Amino acid sequence: MIVPYPAGGQADTIGRLIAAHMRATLGQPLIIENVGGASGSIGVGRVARAAPDGYTLAFGSFSNFVVNGAVYPLKYDLLNDFDPISLLPSHPMMIVGRKSLPPKDLKELIAWLRANPDKATQGTSGVGAMSHLAGILFQKQTGTRFQLVTYRGTAMADLVAGHIDLMIDNAANSLPQVRAGTIKAYAVAAKNRMAAAPEFPTADEAGLPGFHMSLWNGLWTSRGTPKPVLATLNAAVVDALADPVVQQRLADLGLEAFPPEMQTPEALAAFQKAEMEKWWPIIKAAGIKAE
Repeated sequence: MIVPYPAGGQADTIGRLIAAHMRATLGQPLIIENVGGASGSIGVGRVARAAPDGYTLAFGSFSNFVVNGAVYPLKYDLLNDFDPISLLPSHPMMIVGRKSLPPKDLKELIAWLRANPDKATQGTSGVGAMSHLAGILFQKQTGTRFQLVTYRGTAMADLVAGHIDLMIDNAANSLPQVRAGTIKAYAVAAKNRMAAAPEFPTADEAGLPGFHMSLWNGLWTSRGTPKPVLATLNAAVVDALADPVVQQRLADLGLEAFPPEMQTPEALAAFQKAEMEKWWPIIKAAGIKAE
């Protein structure tokens, strides 16, 4: 399983957790290989060129199976050079603000931003990152304008210190600070409330219908892999996601699994295509290029 990021990050953690259970189900070794670089496109390219026998898998995400296709001149086709296996757990995004920000809820925040165009700041983790795209989509859907401030990593330290006003961040990163009272939460950018934090409203409930953002993950292999092999791999993933120990570990990480009907190869293919159709026009209209 090629994880297209350095070892030690959350993608690597999820990949290793799923792979450990798949080893037992498949009855054979499953080795994680970390291949970082170019927003994951180098590692994903390795899988595109691999033999279509089901022995080389790509742990991918929204970033490298959607965004990269719009910002990089890839030497492979994200839809036609891979066979999908299954969606993997996702990180719901959360709209958060500095502790001293005047608005008390999301409706007030939108009104405040409209009344103060170009004055507020939102921290992002890089050009083309989910947090960056979330800020663009938020402005588009609310008719607001604010400055996007790019950080090399997370902007959380500056949000806690009050140096920036907003973040649209993955919930696993934000929740500890929200619960510690160092920042405030406005909404979860998802259709449903988080199982790990049901006290926070969805964007739909808080006044911004349809603002849904999650950094989702999936598993693919090379195009042309025999269907019985794909079925075996899918069954191993589904079995891992149904295991109570795996479920608890994922919950501890702030991750949420898709329902069983979304864990099929067909569901991943449809989901990825829909995400491309949603995000590629937004990315291209914003002029986002690979750095």
